[in-house]
Amino acid sequence: MRGLKGKNVLVTGASSGIGRAIAIHFAAAGAHVAVNYRSSPKEAAEVIHEIRSNCEKAGIPADDLKNMTVQADVSKEEDVDSMFEQVIATLGGLDILINNAGLQIQGASHEIPISDFDKMIDINMRGAYLCARKAITHFLDHGGGVIVNDSSVHELIPRPRYVGYTMSKAGMQAMTRTLALEYARDNIRINSFAPGATLTPINPWKDDPEKKADIESHIPMGRSGTPEEMAAVAAFLASDEAAYITGQTLFVDGGLTLYPSFRTPWTG
Repeated sequence: MRGLKGKNVLVTGASSGIGRAIAIHFAAAGAHVAVNYRSSPKEAAEVIHEIRSNCEKAGIPADDLKNMTVQADVSKEEDVDSMFEQVIATLGGLDILINNAGLQIQGASHEIPISDFDKMIDINMRGAYLCARKAITHFLDHGGGVIVNDSSVHELIPRPRYVGYTMSKAGMQAMTRTLALEYARDNIRINSFAPGATLTPINPWKDDPEKKADIESHIPMGRSGTPEEMAAVAAFLASDEAAYITGQTLFVDGGLTLYPSFRTPWTG
């Protein structure tokens, strides 16, 4: 992907799922990657190990890439401040932020504990803003940069029993558009990609054949997406090939946002 080699990239929530795939994809493109984790240093270290292994298989000297792990709870401002200081000091700067960290808790909207609701808003929306804020501050002093936010089809499609999650993703869309407009003249591009049903640990239905089949029956393409497919879109939005795109959400959903119930034309 054009324009990623040698870039310094921070991926939040990168110890598993889509974040892990993104970190590995960017490293394979020649970027220096900081793998953020909240509570799983072992999994984060495994991501770095996989990156190095992939580099060796591709004949790329692994030591040429300044990859690192960094602990932070993105909902805490002091953690975010420390994370950015460590990443910028170790990598020598920051060119790309991937706001991927997220949490999904379900429950009847009138019954879900407020503590669970607050946790989703704090991580999914407040955390994304805290990281974007720090990245923009750095970008303004260094000639620009790119932010890619990991949103969801549920920024557009309501999902019963996921009120905190859908609210947080709708908020991410508003943040993406607002910041993109505000900083467009500063050589800062900000976009989102919105996964549909994806085979990641955050979605336990992936291991239940019956539930998986039911979910995939609503997807026009008839299958779930993979973390690697999401990573490829994140890389595109961060690359020079997307140089004239800002303030947009790219849905990566197998057609889920196309009103699949309309697939069969009405008669009469």
